[in-house]
Amino acid sequence: MNVNIHPSWKTHLQEEFKKPYFKDLVNFVKQEYKQYQCFPPGKEIFAAFDHCTFDKLKVVIIGQDPYHGIGQANGLCFSVHDGISHPPSLINIFKEIETDLGVLYPKSGNLERWADQGVLLLNATLTVRAHEAGSHQNKGWEIFTDAVIQSISKNKKGIVFLLWGGFAKKKIKLIDTKNHQVLSSGHPSPLSANRGYWFGNKHFSKTNFLLEQAGQKSVDW
Repeated sequence: MNVNIHPSWKTHLQEEFKKPYFKDLVNFVKQEYKQYQCFPPGKEIFAAFDHCTFDKLKVVIIGQDPYHGIGQANGLCFSVHDGISHPPSLINIFKEIETDLGVLYPKSGNLERWADQGVLLLNATLTVRAHEAGSHQNKGWEIFTDAVIQSISKNKKGIVFLLWGGFAKKKIKLIDTKNHQVLSSGHPSPLSANRGYWFGNKHFSKTNFLLEQAGQKSVDW
């Protein structure tokens, strides 16, 4: 099956595209986009992979579901299109960066600038029906994105995985922690952040320290 994803990923994911579950998933997604309003726009479903090629990948951030509001989702977890109001989790991410690194709070919530530097912003589910959170969960996306994480773990070395919240933390079982670095904390959502599980984790300075220790360029957050 020909999937419109960056060629650098095709080598590593080609076998997944041939599996029955993936064919069923593609049929499901096509039908949903035909019948309902869904996000992100079709051409941005694999945007995380297009902006962060396999070769330059150095950091992985795992989200759960795309934003389901009009014009928000752009194929990168926690990210929104330029000009869109920042959702609460993204606000808390930027606040932590501000405190951690002294970087001014940005106008744009579009995180393509991170992805272009080698940060894979991977949602476990890559599509959603408008205004229906979780509507495309358990249709096959999680099998695919778990395979992505396993492939990264197996074929790369020294990747920094950022696992925020209970859902993301479960993905540690897919990661070879001898070859990769894992930083975990609470989720940046207000519920978790306001209980003290997010602010002060310093994941952005810690990530840059780990990258520099490994002889890699730090991320301009």
